Amino acid sequence: MTIRSILAGVGGYLPERVVTNDALSETVDTTDAWIRERTGIAQRHFAAEHETAAFMGTEASKAALACAGATADDVDAIILATSTPDQAFPATAVRVQAALGVTKGFGFDLAAACSGFLYGLSVADGMIRAGQARGVLVIGSEVYSRILNWEDRGTCVLFGDGAGAVFLRAGEGSGTTDRGILSTHIHAQGTLGDILYVDGAVGRPDRPGHLVMNGREVFRHAVARLSEAVDEALAANNLTRADVDWLVPHQANRRIIDAMGKRLGLPPERVVVTVDRHANTSAASVPLALSEAWSDGRIKPGDLVLLEALGGGLTWGSALVRM
Repeated sequence: MTIRSILAGVGGYLPERVVTNDALSETVDTTDAWIRERTGIAQRHFAAEHETAAFMGTEASKAALACAGATADDVDAIILATSTPDQAFPATAVRVQAALGVTKGFGFDLAAACSGFLYGLSVADGMIRAGQARGVLVIGSEVYSRILNWEDRGTCVLFGDGAGAVFLRAGEGSGTTDRGILSTHIHAQGTLGDILYVDGAVGRPDRPGHLVMNGREVFRHAVARLSEAVDEALAANNLTRADVDWLVPHQANRRIIDAMGKRLGLPPERVVVTVDRHANTSAASVPLALSEAWSDGRIKPGDLVLLEALGGGLTWGSALVRM
């Protein structure tokens, strides 16, 4: 038997404020029908002033630890994926570490846009397999409402705020039927960086820091790159599409989600969809969707779950997990 990362607990947090498409149309030149037809989104959550990336990440982590039957003493490392950190430094992850009362180990932030959670999962899995840590929190926490250009109706209607987390625990496993992360696969293509980016940074006071996206180009690359990542994960484990019990995709657009489900041959009821209620929460979207499907009993122990996401960079990746 070899060391394997067991996904021991999942948790999520959504801001209290819910904003429907109709409510958004009061301040943005859009309609409920326009948004639903193009994206499948009906509503999203927007953070209040106190609901920062650290606050939401902490709440999601508390839920993940409780789900795992773990405490702060079990946490050796915290990896937090975000494009909207509370500060340039210290890392949002160490703010979460302090809030949770974790007194050992280390924490750091990771920036890979909407693929950030899968990147974090890959890094954490490598650390556990190498014996560097035995208990790792991987978090995606985003407050995109604070970087949206409200004059651009093509992008501002797509995003929401929230956080999701998983607690990974070192265990043993060797085959594809044993619990744990079977494999992770991450990629980037920097030449496509200008089709989805934020036009600003802490070090650029001359830039407003708004999200900019060429939606048509992102959609075109998304289906192709995600399909490749899915096939790569299955091939790496000598599995077929028929072996997958659940697809938990990045929640960016219902049309992309439907296309990936069809490619896997999965019926709609085996694809976890939250984009209608959460919108695109970037790095938080996959763990939030996973948390919901685990909490409501759809995903059960022993199920084979395929995770996938694509974000600005472009970055993309996939992971196969036996729950």
